Amino acid sequence: MKLLEDRIHTDGQVLGEDILKVDRFLTHQVDYALMRAIGERFAAVYAQAVVTKVVTIEASGIAPALYTAEALQVPLVFAKKAKNVTMNDELLSTEVYSFTKKLTSTVQISKKLIEETDKILIIDDFLANGQAALGLLELMHQAGADVAGMGIVIEKSFQNGRQQLLEKGIKLTSLARIAQFENGQVRFALADDLAFD
Repeated sequence: MKLLEDRIHTDGQVLGEDILKVDRFLTHQVDYALMRAIGERFAAVYAQAVVTKVVTIEASGIAPALYTAEALQVPLVFAKKAKNVTMNDELLSTEVYSFTKKLTSTVQISKKLIEETDKILIIDDFLANGQAALGLLELMHQAGADVAGMGIVIEKSFQNGRQQLLEKGIKLTSLARIAQFENGQVRFALADDLAFD
């Protein structure tokens, strides 16, 4: 998605060998117009999939997932990383390790929100090692729900998350695929949605 790639070039910041900071439009401050365009793109890709719910994990996946849900006209459900006092019903739960934060979180969704009859589109901000994506897949498996596919805003293709998802037979759509970081610059691989550019 050229609009997204251009924004990464303009406002993204490469930190070290494997971290891209995009806090000016996605992970801290949110550009609603860009998120709406991203949501519309994911909705177009999965328009024929008869998605009944969009699922993400808090926090940075919420903005693109919300606009995707709006475009598909379905509810958004997000997995929480901390249980609060109102979550007193039966929970779907799994452990997810964050390489960026260097910690393991128990992520959970109320069981009543995901049904066996649901067809789920999973949306997330980043795909790197695939831990969050695999955690969300595990929650959908616990619920018995069908996963139509997974939409990723930014994928680090030089890490192994993509391969793990493809090996599980997941339809994967990444709007910006990073092949590598080179001298503080981002070099992109071919995105999965070129037909829409």
